[in-house]
Amino acid sequence: MGATAVFRTCPTTGLKVDRDAESLIRWNAVAAVVFLAIGGTFALTVALTRWPAVHLLPPDWFYLALTAHGLDALLVWVIFFEMAVLYFASAVVLNSRIATPKLGWVQFWLMLIGALMTNVAVLQGDSSVMFTSYVPLQASPLFYLGIIVFAVGALIGCGVFFGTLVVAKEEKTYQGSVPLVTFGALTAAIIAVFTLVSGAIILIPTWLWSMGLVSTIDTLMYKLVWWAMGHSSQQINVAAHVSVWYLIGAVVLGAKPLSEKVSRFAFLLYILFLQYASAHHLLAEPGVSAEWKVFNTSYAMYLAVMGSMIHGMTVPGALEAAQRARGYTNGLFEWLRKAPWSNPAFSGMFLSLVFFGFVGGISGVVLGTEQINLIMHNTIYVPGHFHGTVVCGTTLAFMAVTYLLIPLVFRREIKFKKMAQLQPWLFGIGATGISMFMMGAGTLGVARRHWDITFADAPMGFDYPAAAFLMMGLNGLSAVLAAIGGAMYVIVTVASVFFGRKLAENENYLGFATAGEGIAPTYGSSKHHAIPGTVVLVAIFFVAFVLYYFVNWKYLSEVWPLS
Repeated sequence: MGATAVFRTCPTTGLKVDRDAESLIRWNAVAAVVFLAIGGTFALTVALTRWPAVHLLPPDWFYLALTAHGLDALLVWVIFFEMAVLYFASAVVLNSRIATPKLGWVQFWLMLIGALMTNVAVLQGDSSVMFTSYVPLQASPLFYLGIIVFAVGALIGCGVFFGTLVVAKEEKTYQGSVPLVTFGALTAAIIAVFTLVSGAIILIPTWLWSMGLVSTIDTLMYKLVWWAMGHSSQQINVAAHVSVWYLIGAVVLGAKPLSEKVSRFAFLLYILFLQYASAHHLLAEPGVSAEWKVFNTSYAMYLAVMGSMIHGMTVPGALEAAQRARGYTNGLFEWLRKAPWSNPAFSGMFLSLVFFGFVGGISGVVLGTEQINLIMHNTIYVPGHFHGTVVCGTTLAFMAVTYLLIPLVFRREIKFKKMAQLQPWLFGIGATGISMFMMGAGTLGVARRHWDITFADAPMGFDYPAAAFLMMGLNGLSAVLAAIGGAMYVIVTVASVFFGRKLAENENYLGFATAGEGIAPTYGSSKHHAIPGTVVLVAIFFVAFVLYYFVNWKYLSEVWPLS
């Protein structure tokens, strides 16, 4: 099989690229962008319905759109893109042929067919069970079967990734340990196996239940096992987008991690402890023991939080070290001011890093605190939080790395460069607004899944504070801004991939200015450790973290005052 592999040498990075792997990366990435466009369209309709002044959709269409948005944006778009990341981080980064390319195509077609099956089931109107699909809500059998088929395809993709690592090791296509980017992708793949198997464990009997072959599904058992998939799928995203941060830093700035060992240890913490964060969806469930809740929301979860905090320092620290080694040593932030902000790969990556940490990360720890969780459970704060992680963090990082994949993998010139430079800012600011205003409304008690916060057609009225209506209006405006940024991304990507000038075989082209001189060496730590600017940024983060954490304890004290 190795003899039949066909390679080209990338003139920009010097890496050997297996043509089979390259094709799989392309097709998975294109499918991802298509489903992002679909999921984003549904997202805009949901946000405009939640905006009381617009209230776009009737209730049946709202819940249909909400279900489709959750499926396409939280599962299909990100996992298709992650398949592309896995193949790139294994075959391309390791200069290896891809193991069993035929199984790679099985992965692609199963995921595509499964995603289409579930979308068809939703659009038929009898599967509006939302992303969580909680029993006793029942969708059509096609809905569950589509997700199962999709998950099987993704599992096969993980198997191809693991196989490629074995091939690269046996054929000695790299020296020493695997590069950090590959190690991060390995972390994502290991979490993916746990996630997808958990989904199969609960969705296969639920599929049989939808056909009448199983009489009942226990509702608490369903929630417990489902969240092992539902939340852990977002932990795949975290591991993948952190890997993308390191990759973009290496390509654009020639940045190397401050310490390979410390960064790898942080990824290891993800594997061992990140899934425990799923517990914050179950803290209000009476059937789960207090001991289980306390363990999951304190001792274990904080170890996963430590992993993210390590990356939160080592990624910007690596960027600062690379810039200071290049001579940008004046003051605390000359290295940041003179970074290649005109390159959307860099700007998107750095915005993803900041927004993920300050918005998604801090709010995640608050939600994972058992006592505080009680005042936010099932409010719109919850989707506000995961828009801070999945949208501000993962989606923005994946958008950023696309601007590198277009010239490196698709071998096309990037079209509409001015639009590409503006896109991460519009999308990032819009997505952050969505997250912040949803969390603000949730703090005021706005329900997570309700179609109409005015309760205009309810037999008994209920009035939220006036600020809640303001928050939902600002959420709608932010969604419009994010939709414009998302549309710009789709336009630039589609135009570049299909209509951009085809690059010559030996043409060195990255599309935008970089501060580095090609990709950093694949292994090793930075020798420049003076990072005072990063230390200040991390200190600002910790101050914001502590203040927000204790503000929420103040909110809790007002809910149940002691007298």
